[in-house]
Amino acid sequence: APAPPPARHLFSDPAEVAALRRNLLAWYDRCKRDLPWRELVWVALVALLSPALLPAVWVSEIMLQQTQVATVIDYYNRWMQKWPTLQALAQASLEEVNELWAGLGYYSRGKRLQEAARKVVSELAGQMPRTAEDLQKLLPGVGRYTAGAIASISYGQATGVVDGNVIRVLCRLRCIGADSSSPAVIDRLWDMANVLVDRSRPGDFNQALMELGATVCVPKAPLCRECPVKQHCQAWRRKLFGKQTVPDVEDCGVGDCPLCPPATEPWDSSLGVTNFPRKAAKKPPRVMRTATCVLERRGCHGAPEYLIVQRPSSGLLAGLWEFPSLPLVQDLQEEKEREELADHLQAWMGRPIAAKGLQFIGEVVHIFSHIHQTYVVYSLHLDGDVTLDPALSPSRWVTEDEFHASAVSTAMKKV
Repeated sequence: APAPPPARHLFSDPAEVAALRRNLLAWYDRCKRDLPWRELVWVALVALLSPALLPAVWVSEIMLQQTQVATVIDYYNRWMQKWPTLQALAQASLEEVNELWAGLGYYSRGKRLQEAARKVVSELAGQMPRTAEDLQKLLPGVGRYTAGAIASISYGQATGVVDGNVIRVLCRLRCIGADSSSPAVIDRLWDMANVLVDRSRPGDFNQALMELGATVCVPKAPLCRECPVKQHCQAWRRKLFGKQTVPDVEDCGVGDCPLCPPATEPWDSSLGVTNFPRKAAKKPPRVMRTATCVLERRGCHGAPEYLIVQRPSSGLLAGLWEFPSLPLVQDLQEEKEREELADHLQAWMGRPIAAKGLQFIGEVVHIFSHIHQTYVVYSLHLDGDVTLDPALSPSRWVTEDEFHASAVSTAMKKV
């Protein structure tokens, strides 16, 4: 078995742990942001008075995955107004969920949130699981972090949480320079979080740790002088005093320490605390090109209408609506692109489509987390009635207003 990391990388002094908890919670009580899901009335009602209410922390944590707080607030408020109870969300259609989620990205999050609500109502007698272990085991879309957040904030379980903000804070507090995305390091960080969490205020402590990472211990320009726990931070002490006063953490005496930076990437004094955390280099995003056609006809009231079709129920942008689109192979000539798109549209129209009739509009670039997508946009105006093949994917004609009210992705709004 590998040797345990040295004490310098851990929180092994009970007095220090107690002081860190006190300092962090006092700062949180003074400085926490006023966020809608932190309203005490919601937490109290869900935990104590009305288990039928949809846990606010659950919704907010799912929305906050890969999404900034400023973006989430309006979506969260609309969601809780529309579906304040587990039963209301369970009875909603996936179409309604996707419409409200449109523009927030990572659409499978909304789908899994609704699936979990349905499971609570239909299989768990309307009772939310109340421990991190049960939440993760029983609810789809609830991973280790989300389970810990719900259990600690809503139900008072003394369990830690580890998200991107917490990873950054803990790596700096204890000069952890190994790849912070590796399973071995993540497991150590979870151990630390569970040691640190305040037993009497676990929810507040976890939110305080995340708040510190979001507002003070930020990635590129941390506000170290404002940090309430800087006296516990090995990275700050090293930056402040240099290794003449503080022993070199990279030379921690174990040899091949699993939490130290690799020898090829030593401490860079110009970076200071931002030496940590360190991650493996990201894989470059996959490059894709897609031909998309905006088909337009004159509606019965004279207003233009546009054809949208529904994507498959699984995979990227599952269940959302889009203009008829066709993935393209790379380096295809424009003439060939037109021909392939015309053949694809012919299946929808049930009649030949001339490639030369497709008007090239331009290109739209949209970056997904792992895909660099370019939409090659064409338009085609149709005269007369058009009969769509009912055997194909669901499709419908919509006005511009109806388009924007539908469950369409940000990419399609750009198109």
